[in-house]
Amino acid sequence: MSTAFSDFGPLTERRRIERQRQQRRRVMLAAGAASVILILIVMGGAAVAYNASIEDDSSSSSSSPSGGGSGSGSNLISASKSVKMMCAQTDYRDACEKSLSKAAANASASSPEDIVRAAVAVIGDALGNAFNRSEVIKSDDPRVKGAVADCREIYHNAKDDLARTLHGIDAGGMAGVTKRGYQLRILLSAVITHMETCIDGFPDGHLKKQMTGTMESGKELTSNALAIIEKASSVLVALQIPGFTHRRLLGNDEEGNKENEPKVQHSGTLLGERDDDVPAADSRRLLSIEEGTPQWVNGPERRLLKGNFQAKLKPNVVVAKDGSGKFKTINDALGAMPKQYTGRYLIYVKQGVYEEYVTITRAMENVTMYGDGAMKTVISGSRNFVDGLTTYKTATFNAQGDGFIGIALGFRNTAGAAKHQAVALLVQSDRSIFLNCRMDAYQDTLYAHSKAQFYRNCVISGTIDFIFGDAAAVFQNCILVLRRPMDNQQNIATAQGRADGRESTGFVFQYCRFTAETGLKDASRPPIRSYLARPWREFSRTLIMESDIPAFIDKAGYLPWNGDFGLKTLWYAEYANRGPGADTAGRVTWPGYKKVISKEEAEKFTVQNFLHAEPWLKPTGTPVKYGFWA
Repeated sequence: MSTAFSDFGPLTERRRIERQRQQRRRVMLAAGAASVILILIVMGGAAVAYNASIEDDSSSSSSSPSGGGSGSGSNLISASKSVKMMCAQTDYRDACEKSLSKAAANASASSPEDIVRAAVAVIGDALGNAFNRSEVIKSDDPRVKGAVADCREIYHNAKDDLARTLHGIDAGGMAGVTKRGYQLRILLSAVITHMETCIDGFPDGHLKKQMTGTMESGKELTSNALAIIEKASSVLVALQIPGFTHRRLLGNDEEGNKENEPKVQHSGTLLGERDDDVPAADSRRLLSIEEGTPQWVNGPERRLLKGNFQAKLKPNVVVAKDGSGKFKTINDALGAMPKQYTGRYLIYVKQGVYEEYVTITRAMENVTMYGDGAMKTVISGSRNFVDGLTTYKTATFNAQGDGFIGIALGFRNTAGAAKHQAVALLVQSDRSIFLNCRMDAYQDTLYAHSKAQFYRNCVISGTIDFIFGDAAAVFQNCILVLRRPMDNQQNIATAQGRADGRESTGFVFQYCRFTAETGLKDASRPPIRSYLARPWREFSRTLIMESDIPAFIDKAGYLPWNGDFGLKTLWYAEYANRGPGADTAGRVTWPGYKKVISKEEAEKFTVQNFLHAEPWLKPTGTPVKYGFWA
């Protein structure tokens, strides 16, 4: 956008002096690393100028720009120069320079915040052009019509996540970018997922290829923004720029020491230091977190996860199929929700099988829905791909609103193996929690679509890719049940869909157990091979650690998607697993498969380090291990 740098003015003499002092410091710190120095000087010069401009703006006096000092021309770092150096960090450098140079055209210098903001803002036009192309597609094919409808809905989701990213940058400047870098990257990763979901809906053929090409620019620009945000905190930390200390920035630097990071409320304010783990022996008790708890977590909510919560909670509404509640259907209860409410909105769904299709819309934030047990309170549907729907539209239950918590609920899709893709639960809710829940279907049971998600003590059953999507999701102490597919099919438990290597997404299965239903082992029928994962997208990322892998899992462990697609770029690994199927001697030899990784590498994927989850998990009292299980 042409206005991205509009707030930056000429440098004052004070700014030049401060910049020179910082430049000397940087050269001393980075001596011997010429390529790094080049980037750091540009970044540091822009950042110092930006800090000085804020200080000058807040003072009561002003000074006029100095235009004739010796060497003044060499001290002025141009916006175009800054753009080139920032774009050097990206995977699509030409696209980065071309897009950002337009935004910087009318500016003589720029701050890091300006560059980051512009890198995100330029995505908007590319998104609009790409999704608008889907609107002009005319076809009598019901599947194409369905795909176009999906794209129309998904476009609004992508725009919203992009707007939230920009708001996050505007609200906190570079301090906000460095503190909330992970959250910004989660949102931008979701933007890429939205584009991929639009493409997915089209049947194979020229229209799908056309939409893939149309989305290319938007995906490249989003990847570039992810790269710039990812590098921002580490660069500023290394520079020791005034106002950006090592202690302040390290919290969201993925290479930092997570044990020392400040605890942050959902609202963004800091809490006092506390232990970042729940001992296994204490996982059944409530966490004692009264002071500094986010407003949206109330006292009864904390007690919810302790057990026997039905008698202790006071729900806003009760749904009961037998008429003993205020509503007989979940959709009626959702339809009656006030548009404005404080804290959490609790919906208690009594025992029964509710045959309805439910969507927790994006406007319905911080909803808690709980039942009488995953086998007692069940939401059931049968939508499926064979009957003409896109996979995205087959879900029985769709959780979109951020902060959704589902407890003691069952989600089913009863379409059966012959109906192919048939989703029981689709989750797009950021900071969502599923506790003591069950998801049952065959192909594509759980669509962990996007953003940060946590599953604890859940049972998930299916056949082909029955846990799939592009969320940053951790499954802890869950049971994965492999069912019997059709005789000509194979079982694949997971298919993570990370489309770009810069995304902060992936699946982590910790202290889980893979098991089989009785029918899978039926000796009277053809044997079925079962695998742990296959790459849905090129940069698919999955870690299985501290889990039980039985002998029926194929020794190869993993199955290709199509030829050599993604085999060099995926990231699959295992750590500290047990059981007869945990032996990695016979595993695939793909370049992207890491076999058993070190403890240090695995530690990057614990709940706290991978999801940055303590601020939104700990206040709820959710049983969780933030580090390793053992």
